[in-house]
Amino acid sequence: MKGSRADARKRRHFRLRKRMRGTSEAPRLAVFRSNRHIYAQVIDDIAGHTVAAASSIESGVEGTSLTVATASEVGKLVAVRAKDAGVSKVVFDRGGFAYHGRVKALADSAREEGLEF
Repeated sequence: MKGSRADARKRRHFRLRKRMRGTSEAPRLAVFRSNRHIYAQVIDDIAGHTVAAASSIESGVEGTSLTVATASEVGKLVAVRAKDAGVSKVVFDRGGFAYHGRVKALADSAREEGLEF
């Protein structure tokens, strides 16, 4: 039986998450991409709370559609907020999405702002 694309992404994400855990020293930078927006959170899985977050829904983010430029801006924003919270090293969780295009742009801009992963 063939599942949907969303089911396949969830399976890939589960496969990634089996081996990945965010700690207080290196929290998890989780990315979710919908058709209209992109979201990024820096999560400490051990403590169970979000350290920093950013998304394309916020009013400070330019652009009305989800483009590589919008994703790049969200990556910069989440990196700045993570640095303000005292986080410099993260583990990247691509959420089952391909490391390409908008997800890659978010990761690259977060690296440029000083996050290590």
